[in-house]
Formats: sequence, C-alpha cells, structure tokens
Amino acid sequence: MAGRINDDDVRAVRDAVPIDAVVSEYLQLRNAGGGNLKGLCPFHDEKSPSFHVSPSKGLYHCFGCQEGGDTVDFIMKVDHLSFAETIERLASQAGITLRYEEGGYAPGRQQGERTRLVEAHKAAAQFYIDQLDSPEAEIGRKFLAERGFDQAAAQHFGVGYSPAGWDHLTRFLRGRGFTDKELILSGLSQDGRRGPIDRFRGRLMWPIRDIAGEVVGFGARKLRDDDNGPKYLNTPETPIYRKSHVLYGIDLAKKEIAKGNRAVVVEGYTDVMACHLAGVRSAIATCGTSFGEGHIKILRRLLMDNSGSEVVFTFDGDAAGQKAALRAFEDDQKFAAETSIAITPGGMDPCELRLAKGDEAVADLVESRTPLFEFALRQLVARHNLATPVGRAAALDEAAPIVANIKNSSIQHETAVQLAGLLGILDTQFVVRRVSQLARWARERGRDPREAQGRPQRRGAEPARPAAPEAPRGPALNLRSPAHRVERELLKLALQRPDLVAPTFDAYGIDEFTAPPYAVVRRCIEDAGGTAAADAGFLTRVREAAPDDTVRSMVTELAVEPLHTRRDPDELYAGVQLVAVRLAAVRQRCAEIHGALQRHDPRTGGEQYTALQNELWVLEQYAQALRERGAAAL
Repeated sequence: MAGRINDDDVRAVRDAVPIDAVVSEYLQLRNAGGGNLKGLCPFHDEKSPSFHVSPSKGLYHCFGCQEGGDTVDFIMKVDHLSFAETIERLASQAGITLRYEEGGYAPGRQQGERTRLVEAHKAAAQFYIDQLDSPEAEIGRKFLAERGFDQAAAQHFGVGYSPAGWDHLTRFLRGRGFTDKELILSGLSQDGRRGPIDRFRGRLMWPIRDIAGEVVGFGARKLRDDDNGPKYLNTPETPIYRKSHVLYGIDLAKKEIAKGNRAVVVEGYTDVMACHLAGVRSAIATCGTSFGEGHIKILRRLLMDNSGSEVVFTFDGDAAGQKAALRAFEDDQKFAAETSIAITPGGMDPCELRLAKGDEAVADLVESRTPLFEFALRQLVARHNLATPVGRAAALDEAAPIVANIKNSSIQHETAVQLAGLLGILDTQFVVRRVSQLARWARERGRDPREAQGRPQRRGAEPARPAAPEAPRGPALNLRSPAHRVERELLKLALQRPDLVAPTFDAYGIDEFTAPPYAVVRRCIEDAGGTAAADAGFLTRVREAAPDDTVRSMVTELAVEPLHTRRDPDELYAGVQLVAVRLAAVRQRCAEIHGALQRHDPRTGGEQYTALQNELWVLEQYAQALRERGAAAL
C-alpha cells in the first residue's frame, strides 16, 4: 500500500509552484486588476472570462461555476488526478524529493496510476528517440529527409522510431520497473500469445503531448510495404489519452496561439512540423479523429474566445478535404472567434507545399484564408444548377437554414445578402426574409434552424417548448445584495488584507454577520487564529477550518474576488467597512429592542423593561458616535 506523503513536503510543494504558472499552461490569463488575473474557465463553457487567479494568495475561483481552490485543487480537477498524483507531478516540476511515511520513499511503488502511465510514456518517448539513430531506422530517417525534416527538426518534435521486433519496448520498460498490467493499460503494449508485445513496431513515432507538455500517447506512421496495419496507428483510448481531448503540437503552439489570438488547424503530424518550421508556430492537429467539441474547448480557453481571435482550418483541396471543412463548419457557432479556411493549391498539404515552394508559401497559405461561412455556402450552392429556377430554389432551401443558424443577427443579415448574390436572386430582401423566418421559427421551437425547414406549425397548435428547469427548493439568499455587500467586503479584506482590519475585526462577534454563510466564514477566520495572527499560511488555515467544500469554496471566492475600490485599499477604506458592518449590527439590535419594548407593558415591565431602555439608549449613542466619528468610535 502506498505510503502517505509527508505533510511538510506537501506544504513545500504548494509553496514552490506559482499558481499562475500552472494555470497559464491550460488557458490564457490577462490582467484583472488588483494583482489578479482572469481567463476563460476550463471547467465550464463561457463567453466572457469569469475565472480569476490570485498569484499572491495562491488561489483561483470561477465566479460562473463556483469552482475554486489552490494549485493542487486546480491540477486535480483539470487533469482528473488524485491528491497524491498531483503532489507527485508538482514535486517533479519543482525538483522536490518527496518523503513517504509508513515505509519511507520508494517512487516506483508509491506513485499513482496516472503518474506511472505518464512516466512509462516519457521513458518510451526517449526509447523511440534513441532508436531513430539505429541502422534499422534508416528508412525512417529517409522518410523525414524526403519531407524536408533534418535531424534538428526530428529532435525538436521528439520524433522517434519503434523497432520492428515483437517486444523491444516491452522488455525495456519492464527493466525500468513497469509491470505488464501497466504496459497494457498504457497502450504501449498489447496482449500476445505468450504475453505482452509492443503495440508499435517498425514505425516512425510522434509523441502526443497534453497541453502541459506530458507525453500521453503516440502517433505511428507505417514505413514498409509488408506492414499490413493502417497508414497511421494511434494510441488507443487509455486513462491518460482521449483522442477527442488532445491536439498534436498544442504544447509547442499554446503560447503563440495566446499571443497572436490565432490557431491554425492542420490535418497531420508532418503538417504541424512544416508549419512550425515555416514560422506558423500556432499550428496544431487532431490525432486520428475529426475536429470536435473537446478540441474546441481547448482552443477557446487559449484564445479567450473573443471576436478578435481566429481559427484557421487548412484542408486539402480534394473531396475529402472539402468534406472535412464542412464538418468543421458545423461547429463554427461554438466559437466566438472568427473561423476561416485555407485550401492548399493543387491538393498539396502544408508539408508538401513547403517542400515544393518553401517556407514563405506556407505562411502565404494561411494569410490567403477565406471565411468558413463563405466557403461552406459556396460548396453547398455549387451542388445545384443555378441556371434554372428549380435549381436556385433547391439551393436556397439547403443554404437558408444554415445562414439562419448564425447567432449574431448582423452577421446573419449580411450573410443572407451574400447568399442572394451567390444564388443570383435579384430580390435580396426575399432571401433575407426567408432566413429571418427560419431563425424565428427555430427560436420559438428551441430547435436547430435546419430542423425548422419545411412547413410552419399550423395555426392554433401549441409550440414545442424545452423542458422546464427543475424548480428551486426555496428562495435563494442573494449574498451580493446591498444588504450583505458590506459584510462581504469586510470578509474579503480580512482574507486579502488582514493587516488593514486587525485586530478590530477579531473583536467582531459571529452574530454581526447577518448572512449565515458569511457568519460561517467569520467562524473559520476565528478558528484559524484571527486576522491578528495572519501569516503566510493564514489562508490555508482558514480553508482547512471550513466545515465542508461549500464553505471552502466561499472562502476561496472571497479571497480572490476584487475589492470594490479603484485604488489600493488602505486603513481609511477598511475603516469604512468595519464601521458599516458594526453600525448595521447596532441598528439590528436597536430594532429588536424596540420590538421587545412594544411587547412589554411599561407599568408591569419592572427591571427588565428598564434594562431594555438603558441598552437602547447606550446603543443609540454608540450608533451616533459611529456615524460622526467613524472608525475612531470602534
């Protein structure tokens, strides 16, 4: 059984790896003010960034889906790792040797499943690279040279060679301490008649890395005529490799994509290599599958998914390439970015184009792109005989629902006008009205406009409606309402700038926070030693004091959310919040006393009545002092 990682080592790992450095491996971060950063959340789909990172606090929080935590929480969530696997990965990045209790340090035995599979792939990648220099791999070196890739290019992309024997890699990895079960699970080996054998044999190998740069799979290209397998063979689906969620070259292209707000999608490994070597370093490719939803999510986070960003698809000019372009067009509306297509001349792919005409031709290909909507419409229209009324009507029937699917009404109108021109229909407004009608029917029915094509619903019929959302269980507490805003702001100060509110804040009672969630957070701060004891581990102690994940998320949210001040907070600003919360509590108590006095008969109330009157007088005087003297009266 794996031992428990030493607590001191866990703390060292948390402190050693900056959260902004980790998160920026997965999405583009921009300045959010107040020392914070923001980007598109990797945990839910959104069009505007609500995912905030606080480097100074070491925390993140999404104000859209409420996910939040520290560096360890982020890696566990985004890569579906266990706590131990996450600590091991971060420790490896930071160069920290972990100590394991209950038996000491034994990395080969202690690591989690994912870590072991990643380590196996890392070892396999180096094994393949070393094999590329062998005499047997001459055919692989020749393949690369014929496509314009020298030894330096092969090294840059980690290209290797898998020996043609049955179990060269399997025996190598066994010698590294990996079990047969791990080798089968990783996809590097497969079951043979007498035990595991290599999955890839006699092929040129491309390592497929995730966005963080870890090898999670391989793409293998056959080199010999007697190889009866497919031209390209990829790693099967494994616990660390899902082809619909990886993009080849993303580890090399992510910074250029974020910097230039452009991603170039090509079709193969050699196309990615050719583009990068030609200066188009934002090129990436899918791995044996069509471009889909998972790939879109990766690019949206890197592009910040704004209207100024762009995704350029490059496809061969043949029928298969055009079909792939139309498949990509079906997902166009899932981007806020502009989508374009660049068709290579003469049916050449980017690799062939670079070889035939040089690096400049590849760069020019990307610059000569055409909007994907325009390309798709031209392809659809070209299927029909536009010289006849029947042909034009059929083309309109097919194309209008697609134009109606455009969400932006201005672009929809402009594209409808363009469609009329493509069809040769002089009455432009007729086409515009047709598109608008289809879009309206689709909105009413909650359906795709292409399904709305046909006869309108008969008059009097009840339109189809989407299923009603589940009814809330009770009235939700609006924690951002004016009634609770000051309490929220004070808690944010206590977590973000405890030096400004200590020690006054620590004297505040739990009952001074009228929103129950805020009262619980106040209790957590007290259990962590209060603001007067705040140090480097203060936030960690507060989060650990939370009774459940909901409160822990609330603490993270308050620690990351920007303060409501345009300048740096100071003692004056903190004093205003302290006074406001105390004054609200005093007013609340005064209201309770007034109610109690009304319920008492002054003639029979006796000492209790008199005590309430005295308390009310004292509180009213205190309230007046708070209003007049501010923080000095606290």
